[in-house]
Amino acid sequence: MATPLNPSELKQSARNIKARFVSISWRDLAISFGPIALLVVVAIWLAIWFIHPAPPNSITMITGPEHSNFWNTAQKYQKILARNGIKLKIVTSEGSLDNLKKLNDPNSGIDVGFVQGGVAGDLPIDQLVSLGSVSYVPVSVFYRGKERLNRLSELEGKRVAIGMQGSGSRVLALTLLKANGIEAGGKTELLDMGGDEAAQALTDSKIDAAFLMGDSASPPTMGKLLHTPGIRLLDFAQAGAYARRFSYLNELNMPKGVFDLGQNIPSRDIRLIAPTAELIAREDLHPALSDLLIDAAKEVHSGPNVLQRAGEFPAPLAHEFRISDDATRYYKSGKGFFYRTLPFWLASLVDRTLVVLLPIILLLIPGFKLVPLLYGWRIKSRIYRWYGILIALERAAVVDTDTPEQQAQLLKKLDHIEDSVNRMKMPLAFADQFYVLREHIGFVRSRLLNRS
Repeated sequence: MATPLNPSELKQSARNIKARFVSISWRDLAISFGPIALLVVVAIWLAIWFIHPAPPNSITMITGPEHSNFWNTAQKYQKILARNGIKLKIVTSEGSLDNLKKLNDPNSGIDVGFVQGGVAGDLPIDQLVSLGSVSYVPVSVFYRGKERLNRLSELEGKRVAIGMQGSGSRVLALTLLKANGIEAGGKTELLDMGGDEAAQALTDSKIDAAFLMGDSASPPTMGKLLHTPGIRLLDFAQAGAYARRFSYLNELNMPKGVFDLGQNIPSRDIRLIAPTAELIAREDLHPALSDLLIDAAKEVHSGPNVLQRAGEFPAPLAHEFRISDDATRYYKSGKGFFYRTLPFWLASLVDRTLVVLLPIILLLIPGFKLVPLLYGWRIKSRIYRWYGILIALERAAVVDTDTPEQQAQLLKKLDHIEDSVNRMKMPLAFADQFYVLREHIGFVRSRLLNRS
């Protein structure tokens, strides 16, 4: 039969409580918040890795010969971009083909440029994207003669200026002439001559015909030729067929009298074919600069003229070049809210800041709900650990208390458990569970001391 405890034994069994009660365990809270903090750091790193840096304050555009259409257009872009603190550096070139080659060269320092459709050929263009088509580039074939011509094949055997080396006019002219059976080395004399030089040679009867288009022809030159007696503009009777055969060509109609109503120039409707001029950029162009360039294109090219309706350009017309993702987004939904309402530099700063803050917010909202659970689990796990040890000791007492020595050994282990528990650092919110654990320790001690 179990013997009752005497007062000396009860006094000896009493333990001083040395537990430290605190309002909160900062160490446990820090460890509980650790996984969330780690996820936030990773999210911020990924956001910074994927977002673009701040947009540069300058950009380089390649155009065409000085005073060409593309060069004149770039001057307008320069003024528009300057409003937002972006400096546009303009680089002249031989023409569209030269522009394309330099855009393809990552060491050229060229960011964006005008390229006429139909000049890419076999050139690699994987690293280039289109910000959209900005205008038609009519294929204007001027010729000298009394008889009207309406097919390119009728130029066979004549002296034809096809544009300068490196120009888009030359590349497209060779393509179109080849489709009509006219190639270099044949009966037709193909001359590397373009722009004002070709126009003057045609006026002086030194050549029979000239391809003038895009960056190789200025509006004054075109107007002068249309007013020159004996010089006509070829009417493309097969314009529809060209548009079907070549995906980058469009069929256009020039109404009579559109250049000069008083003198009725041209004197009849003329059918033309025309590729589009595209704003081509390297694929690493900053999205904010992409938006600014398309903004400028809308301001410069959206008005009506003799060949296009108001609002027809700029447009995301995919021909040889894929439309950039940023341009696609712009044409669908326009500029972002901040870029519409704030100055460019401030909008850029806010936009990049939000990209970093967003993952923090998305992780912290559930994190603030999860941290208290992790914190409570850590505190309770320490209490549960001692319960596990206490249960093991109580089970041992059932079979290992046959002798006083065994009982004393178990009591010594129980004293160690109680001392360890009493030295625990415990938040006040869990004080009730702490005292319940101490009661259970006392219960096990009572059973050990009262065993017979």
